[in-house]
Amino acid sequence: MSPEARSSTSGRTTSKSAAGAKGQKTSGSSPSGGNAAGSAASGSNAPAKATEKSTRTNNRPSTKGLVRPAPRAKVRRARLVVSKVDPWSVLKLAFLFSVALGIITLVAAVLLWILMDITGLFDGINELMGMLAGPEGSTDIRDVVSLGQVAVIATVFSVINVILLTLLSVLASVLYNLAAGLIGGIGLTLTDD
Repeated sequence: MSPEARSSTSGRTTSKSAAGAKGQKTSGSSPSGGNAAGSAASGSNAPAKATEKSTRTNNRPSTKGLVRPAPRAKVRRARLVVSKVDPWSVLKLAFLFSVALGIITLVAAVLLWILMDITGLFDGINELMGMLAGPEGSTDIRDVVSLGQVAVIATVFSVINVILLTLLSVLASVLYNLAAGLIGGIGLTLTDD
């Protein structure tokens, strides 16, 4: 086994063996064209350092072009049980949701009436009622179902919904607390994905 091969397998190089081996190879290709000993002596330091670096990197596996995947973290799981629900917090949340639903109901009723008026649906209903009841019994449908009346009916309906939904959700939370005391509540398994 040559001294160069021994030094590359052990990971260490001696400057004498590396300089001698490199000096012989570089002496013939010296750009200065001077004496062979001078070029071997002057060029031996730089190639020896390059040989040291190359033998260090040759011992390590090459990672160029390879992307190492991130290590997979352990998935943590936590099993929790909802054993009690606070009725006061349920009351506040249900009240806010039911108020929002009431506002949506009011706006939808007004927009529906305006859409029916723009499309001429009320005129079609008036013509149909005039044909069925005759000329003396026809009335304008806009007198019966005006925009103000639709808004008032939608507002009353929304207020009743706010009260009922709030009371029913509080009652449901109290019933859940009673049932959870008997059977233990709803189990949840949480993971961090």
